[in-house]
Amino acid sequence: MTAPASVAEVLRPLVPQVLGVLVRRYGQFDACEDAVQEALLAASEQWPVEGVPDSPRSWLVTVATRRLTDHWRSESARRRREESVAVREPVSSAVVPGPGEERPAGTDDTLKLLFLCCHPAVSPPSQVALTLRAVGGLTTAQIASAFLVPEATMTRRITRAKESIAAAGSTFSEPSPDDFGDRLRVVLQVLYLIFNEGYTATSGENLVRAELATEAIRLTRAVHALTPGEGEVAGLLALMLLTDARREARTGPNGELVPLPDQDRGRWDAAAIAEGTGLVRAVLGRGPIGPYQVQAAIAALHDEAPGTAETDWPQIVELYRVLAELMPGPVVTMNLAVAVAQVAGPAAGLGVLDGIDGKLDVGRRVDAVRAHLLEDAGRPEDAREHYLRAAERAASEPERRYLAARAARIGRTGP
Repeated sequence: MTAPASVAEVLRPLVPQVLGVLVRRYGQFDACEDAVQEALLAASEQWPVEGVPDSPRSWLVTVATRRLTDHWRSESARRRREESVAVREPVSSAVVPGPGEERPAGTDDTLKLLFLCCHPAVSPPSQVALTLRAVGGLTTAQIASAFLVPEATMTRRITRAKESIAAAGSTFSEPSPDDFGDRLRVVLQVLYLIFNEGYTATSGENLVRAELATEAIRLTRAVHALTPGEGEVAGLLALMLLTDARREARTGPNGELVPLPDQDRGRWDAAAIAEGTGLVRAVLGRGPIGPYQVQAAIAALHDEAPGTAETDWPQIVELYRVLAELMPGPVVTMNLAVAVAQVAGPAAGLGVLDGIDGKLDVGRRVDAVRAHLLEDAGRPEDAREHYLRAAERAASEPERRYLAARAARIGRTGP
């Protein structure tokens, strides 16, 4: 046994390894995943007191297997197991290690589990929840807390996800070469959703949920290690690193939102910026370009500039125009409007913004961007109206307070 420091750091990377062993051996993803969660709970309770085992992975496999056996002791579960075993071919012991054995070097089940959790039959919210639990090692309570929903609601999401996977007949294997690209795109979308919710929470009292952003980066690193030739995986990892590098400067002493132009760039994470820009340089121009690579290139231009005035806005405009071709949508157009305003003035930015009013559910964000541009254009009363409209529709408390404060400031200084 070793000292019980950083038990969570030991546990999380082991989750896909342990779950992979059980699923390959027994099938029944849902039962195996529940057993792994029980083993994680046991570890979190015992290891801080008794110390981390010399072989934590083997300990978890053994405990999870015992939990699985206990589950199968009821008559109905026993019948299900017998039916499953009757149709399943024996698995070679050279492929499936025993509870006390280590897996062959170079094998990792993370990608297979991500493909399984991000199955097209599962809804995006349930894909996120199941990924965080089955691959990330978070408990249902932790995931529910991060997304500000009751634990019972999150439990239902995870249960529905498992039922959908079972109904679709999905197996613990990588998709065919023809399906690989499409399935990988879904995985990256889910990881990006997790990161975005961590970096800018859509609701609640806090602007940032650091545990979600950190977990998204950890999982994306794992996918990048397993698919080093995939440019979009590298692009997504770079985008996360370059964006998360600003996290400490995005809030003030009382948790208030600090916009990018007002941030203390000395508080940005220089190591993350260096790693992110290195990834961008390594992939751009070496294969088909994708939206994550373009967004990472934009983030790199922001992070490498000494300040807003020194930022290469013309290049950012061009990159957003490329992004609009790859991934057209109102969010891209809003960001393009901000960049155009920096190059050609707020009136030009407002002209770009006019093209997206009423499209999809982005009204709050359109109002916020429009308010900034109207304020820069010298139209304080119009800006105040849009700040207030955006504040009324904001579910994030730091964002609501920021928008309301901007409106109040205009009210105090206006005519």
